[in-house]
Amino acid sequence: MSKIEELIERFSLSPHPEGGYFKETYRSVGEIDSKSLDLNYHGKRNYSTCIYFLLTSDTFSAFHKIKQDEIWHFYSGSPIKLYIISEDGEYSEQIIGANFTEGQVPQFVVPGNHWFAAKTIDPNSYSFVGCTVSPGFDFEDFELPSQKNLLEKFPKHEALIRKLTRI
Repeated sequence: MSKIEELIERFSLSPHPEGGYFKETYRSVGEIDSKSLDLNYHGKRNYSTCIYFLLTSDTFSAFHKIKQDEIWHFYSGSPIKLYIISEDGEYSEQIIGANFTEGQVPQFVVPGNHWFAAKTIDPNSYSFVGCTVSPGFDFEDFELPSQKNLLEKFPKHEALIRKLTRI
């Protein structure tokens, strides 16, 4: 059994709509009432949620966004590169990994309402990470745009968008 197959089986990972595999590992019992949330949210949310996320070098996590900040935590495998575009079109990137002398960080926060994608850096490898979201994740807060819609919004990032979208 390959390391990828072992991780999928050991942690009961399932395919994620953006690419890769995931398993929710934590959803707080406590909830934030809708009156206490930003007007962009509809309904209540858990205080926090957390997932395992596995990405392999033969695929990518497609550009998407959520309303919440998302904290990425590196666990094992290849470093992973995050590609981030703010709502005003500013591009940035961050490598999450364990080689701190090369500028990699073991943890990184993607701000809410930023478009982001991810790719495993090393060929023939995988990146095993965790993602924590607060207020807790709800698929109602998740947006996976079409390539066309993202290109209309950010034409100056055309090459990157074509590389990291599926539809």
